Amino acid sequence: MTHHVLRVAAYAVCIRDGKVLLARWIGPDGKRWTMPGGGIEHGEDPYDAAIREAAEETGYTITIDRLLGMDSTRRNYARRGRGRTDFHGLRIIYAAHVTGGELRHETNGSTDRAEWIDLDRIPALPRVGLVDIALALHTERPPHGRTTP
Repeated sequence: MTHHVLRVAAYAVCIRDGKVLLARWIGPDGKRWTMPGGGIEHGEDPYDAAIREAAEETGYTITIDRLLGMDSTRRNYARRGRGRTDFHGLRIIYAAHVTGGELRHETNGSTDRAEWIDLDRIPALPRVGLVDIALALHTERPPHGRTTP
């Protein structure tokens, strides 16, 4: 039996002084850096979800500047004792900037650290693919809101 899962999430790209704000995600394969953000709660607007998730994961209050685009990802994998999962992730990505709060690390969540990281260090970091996609959207600003595959 195949389980179909759709996850819609919203993320914020905050860049200042040559650094990007990232959160370190605790995944099944270890810790990797990601953009601040995450799953949208039932009935929640993606705009509000990006703001809420950034606050939860970094301690900062952010303001959304503009929609950068969306990314659609799909994976099919086996789950122990539960058949297969056909996962579809829809990720909404915003440009934002910090307007308040203080940097802090999330506790008891899906991330364990938040940090401003030099953009030139990104290629060497253990990171999820979303980081590269979000930074490409931020740099390229494609009118259709999608990176070139």
